[in-house]
Amino acid sequence: MSRDPRIKAVAIRSPRGGRRTEIDWADGHKSGYPHEVLRGYCPCAGCQGHSGEIHFLETTDTQQELEEIEPVGNYALSLHWFDGHASGIYSFVYLRALCPCALCRGPDDDEHGAMPRL
Repeated sequence: MSRDPRIKAVAIRSPRGGRRTEIDWADGHKSGYPHEVLRGYCPCAGCQGHSGEIHFLETTDTQQELEEIEPVGNYALSLHWFDGHASGIYSFVYLRALCPCALCRGPDDDEHGAMPRL
């Protein structure tokens, strides 16, 4: 397990019915993820394929409602969406790379926020 504070989540907030999940990181950074971004960048093979390239997938409002968040060991989150989709494992490395804040965004980012740079 990495001891890098940039990829250690210390608090996760996602109010039921909300459209945003927030993560506080051990290095003091705070990330806010619109559910549109989390679902659009779902890392599962069904959404992203097997090429290794990461693409944003457009989703509907009903696909962007989170039902449950479960920890996966000490390294990831499993997001369960209201439409039944639950196969994406969002590692903390992936989530930190996906942070859409102004400090984390790069010049190649699209209108949906940060493009994951792993």
